[in-house]
Amino acid sequence: MANKPTRDVLGIIFQNFWKSLRPRQIRGNYIGEDYFGNKYYEIPPNPSIGKRKASRWFEPADKEAFDQELTAEWEAWLRGRRNKPPTREELVKNLQIMDMKTRNAAELDATYAKAKDDKAMPKQVDGPTIGTFPKYKEYEFIPGKEPPEK
Repeated sequence: MANKPTRDVLGIIFQNFWKSLRPRQIRGNYIGEDYFGNKYYEIPPNPSIGKRKASRWFEPADKEAFDQELTAEWEAWLRGRRNKPPTREELVKNLQIMDMKTRNAAELDATYAKAKDDKAMPKQVDGPTIGTFPKYKEYEFIPGKEPPEK
């Protein structure tokens, strides 16, 4: 009769420890670069060792900069919202669209800036009531008391 497999807790712990000592990929594969100069890397998933998601990161062009600007396409790839990294053509096309929108906004602002200032409503300025609710003489300030006489 064959021996049944047993659950040897110490054996399982030792096997997991031994498997963890196997060499693994530490340096990522270079994926691409954006027009800011940031470089993007990835370590692909390896289900055989229990790694289901890819590790993705970027190296900023300026290592000292605290807040790095990322393109929307690369950020979506980093966060796993898209499977394939963006292509150069896609980045160039979206950059051209962004420049066109910036130019159109500047033209509209130049066209309608003067008309917007002329149509602005006059601000209510009544001495000490600036920044508070308007006060009217016929209404009470404190309930049950007469308004103060000036």
